[in-house]
Amino acid sequence: MGRFDGKVAFITGAARGQGRSHALRLAGEGADVIAVDLCAPIGTVAYDLASPEDLAETGRLVEERGRRVVTAEADVRDADALRTAVRAGVAELGRLDVVLANAGIGLMSPDAPAADAFRDQLDVNLVGVWNTVQAAAPVLVEQARGGAVVLTSSAFGLTGRGGDGSGGGDGYVASKHGVVGLMRTWANWLAPHGVRVTCVNPSGVATPMLLNPAVAALFGGDAETPPKPAQDVANLLDVTLVQPEDVSAAVAFLASDEARYITGVALPVDAGMLVR
Repeated sequence: MGRFDGKVAFITGAARGQGRSHALRLAGEGADVIAVDLCAPIGTVAYDLASPEDLAETGRLVEERGRRVVTAEADVRDADALRTAVRAGVAELGRLDVVLANAGIGLMSPDAPAADAFRDQLDVNLVGVWNTVQAAAPVLVEQARGGAVVLTSSAFGLTGRGGDGSGGGDGYVASKHGVVGLMRTWANWLAPHGVRVTCVNPSGVATPMLLNPAVAALFGGDAETPPKPAQDVANLLDVTLVQPEDVSAAVAFLASDEARYITGVALPVDAGMLVR
């Protein structure tokens, strides 16, 4: 038996990268999946975002593992769209047990006005997380079966590093700190309902958010080779980027009954970056 047999997971940013990895890890352990992604560009972001074809491929891969999937193209900045996606998914799959608020953006275009870049970081990475949980938590509470919520923050959500005075850099760090704050207060809010809330805080992850031409042009490397990080953000262990599957392993543990008494915790998956 899998750890998630008979359970349903709602995952944002599921079309590729960490979100797809989480979907496949949980599906491989028995979960059905509600997979949501924007599948469209955001003007301030420096790299290509996921496509409808990417989301369809996530759905195909979940089904390949013998699980059911409901996909939806929805913007985490749009609270109504997320509520609609949750309702449709629960109506088809029958329940909700795990919420993974994973959608996020990274490097912003150097041509983007600083105020726009800052605001888009906050709107996607922080407001989007709030919208996700506000859409899903009422279902968990109404079901009265408990559940698990795992938010995606960043190692930059637990340190003063990462901001550089730019709209994009400062917005990223501020949003990821904000996710940790939401996790801690939501752990208190939802504990009486048996719902645990945690977050993961990865250092750099080998996904299209970092492996793309825009990042390569700024930091070196290319779309296949990790950029060489600055010394103050380099990992302690001898790995430049962790793999999405490494983060998914932590997410699966936190979302499982093995972590039934773990809540309010920010878990770095950072190869030691934060202890340098």
